[in-house]
Amino acid sequence: MKTAVITGASRGIGAATARAFSKAGYNVVINYNKSEKEAFALCKELENAVCVKADVSTEEGARLLISEAARVFGGVDVLVNNAGEALCKMVSDTSLSEWKRLFAVNVESTFLCSKFASEYMVRQKSGRIINVSSMWGVKGASVEAAYSASKAAVIGFTKALARELGPSGITVSAVAPGVIDTDMNAHLSDADKRALCDETPLCRIGTPEEVAAAILWLASDAASFVTAQVLGVDGGFI
Repeated sequence: MKTAVITGASRGIGAATARAFSKAGYNVVINYNKSEKEAFALCKELENAVCVKADVSTEEGARLLISEAARVFGGVDVLVNNAGEALCKMVSDTSLSEWKRLFAVNVESTFLCSKFASEYMVRQKSGRIINVSSMWGVKGASVEAAYSASKAAVIGFTKALARELGPSGITVSAVAPGVIDTDMNAHLSDADKRALCDETPLCRIGTPEEVAAAILWLASDAASFVTAQVLGVDGGFI
């Protein structure tokens, strides 16, 4: 049985992804940092799942997560780098500490978990790494320059790592979600949501399950010749 490690898996896209992989027959490692109650509730819901508390924006936390996955399930076959934070501020109002925090959570966690997971994948000459970026990492968003920059960095890292790990039989791709019904977008007013729906050709907001389905596909045998790609799950927004 293959093992999937999902960072930031207690809620939203991460939780939906954990459910999708569990239903597909994977062992699932649910990573969380603060949302312990949600993570353990999800773990009880799924078969062959474990919870690992770790701040994956730190080297110690990322190493712990991957080593625990290997200890419990014997290795890592799929890594989904989903942990992330948002920041809605003008550049002039964004502090350096806020910028650094955003890059630590959104970019450094992706680098660190990929670094440690790839050690197992290279030895077994197979693996899938799927990174969660954003449509704003492709297009850029006003008043979200820091967030957009961090998600653009994830895309650059994805494309470069795919070329580095390809000879070892490992694929690396990303999904770029659009406006999705998650806690990260809970601050949006009804008027904001209607405006975003109007800008989306499918005229609605997406669900975490729809993003999870795209991630699961990228991890599947059907996508074995797909790498260095950014799959937009945005209803045609971009």
